[in-house]
Amino acid sequence: MSKYTTGEIAKLCGVTVRTVQYYDTRGILVPAELSEGGRRLYSENDLKRMKIICFLRDLGLPLDSISQMLAEDDPGSVISLLLEQQEQTLREEIGERKEKLDKLESLRRDLRDVEKISFESIGDIAYTMTNKKKLWKMRAVMLSTGIPVTLLQWAAILLWMTKGWWWLFVLWAAVAIPWGILISKYYYDHTAYLCPQCHTVFTPTFKEMFFARHTPSTRKLTCTSCGHHGFCVEVAKEEKKD
Repeated sequence: MSKYTTGEIAKLCGVTVRTVQYYDTRGILVPAELSEGGRRLYSENDLKRMKIICFLRDLGLPLDSISQMLAEDDPGSVISLLLEQQEQTLREEIGERKEKLDKLESLRRDLRDVEKISFESIGDIAYTMTNKKKLWKMRAVMLSTGIPVTLLQWAAILLWMTKGWWWLFVLWAAVAIPWGILISKYYYDHTAYLCPQCHTVFTPTFKEMFFARHTPSTRKLTCTSCGHHGFCVEVAKEEKKD
């Protein structure tokens, strides 16, 4: 039967000699025998065991789990659970890395629009990125309430033109006007603006916000902190702490 030295088994398994020696000290891969000179000698079964250990390590299983599995009389009763746990861990890591990658790509896109990159400009982008979920939630509320009102408007106009039911349009107006007032107040109460000049988050007056020129993500406002007048980035207003 073939015997392998530490160096030979390390080479066959693609690991370092120190790794093989470490597995011996951990009791995971104990050599079949020692030579007269005290050298470790491994058998064919040891080689197979080492290849299994390397395979499980490549899957990301920690040594403690591998040691626990190898110590079992019936490793099949443990391996399914260990692999399931490792799969869940890897999926969570993939999700976290994807989230980081998405943030990195978003940061790179936003930096293309910055004339002069500074720590403050990166801080502004970081703030708006972490604030996006709140902003999307607010806009989702506005959209979910606005769609039924819009559909009612078109239905009322269509029926007025085809059936002469003008009273449906009056009904729509009775709903739309209060909704417009409430949704405008909701929008104002839940938004703030980030000044690109002094990097301060501020709240303009309702009148200025309502009539200001705007894009989907900015409004032309006057910063209440530094007086800068220009397009400011829309963000979700932070909730007040008690």
